Parts: sequence; C-alpha cells; structure tokens
Amino acid sequence: MKHTTPAEVEAMLKNKQPINIIDVREVDEVKEGKIPGAVHIPLGLLEFRMHELDKSTEYTMVCRSGGRSGMASKLLESHGYKVINMTGGMMAWEGSTE
Repeated sequence: MKHTTPAEVEAMLKNKQPINIIDVREVDEVKEGKIPGAVHIPLGLLEFRMHELDKSTEYTMVCRSGGRSGMASKLLESHGYKVINMTGGMMAWEGSTE
C-alpha cells in the first residue's frame, strides 16, 4: 500500500496538482471540516459505493488518524483500484478545511 503525508497532500493542493481525495470518516466528523474538494464516502458505505469510482484514477484516502483510511485502501486495492493512504489523517492535517 502506498502512503503519503498530510504535508504532501497540502503541497499538491497548493500547487494545483491533480489529486482525488476520499474522506472515509463518519458524517459527524466531516461536519467539523474536511480537506477542500474531498469526496465524503463513509467507510461503512465504501463497499457499496465503490462502483462510483474509476479504476484508472488514483485516490488518496483520508480519515481521522489513518487507520480507517488504511482499511479503505486495502478494500479498494483488493478490487483493483489505485489508492494512497494519508498517514496521520485529519489529526495531522494543518491545511485549510471546508
């Protein structure tokens, strides 16, 4: 499984590099703020909504601390998706939120 850091994700956003972020936290967690442009798909719904994703696109998975996004990454990888887990999650995020 590939990994990235919150600082690397923030740098990509600042440099306007293409990045597809999926936030797998629960609804109440996302209400506190998410990375701008991130798509919210709670981990419990990911298996049922993965058909909405494109296997030719790479996705960066985000959660609160990195554990659930790691599980989400493993799930998607096992179905042929390209994913990167953001270690440290939103607890380590220092960038802006929406």
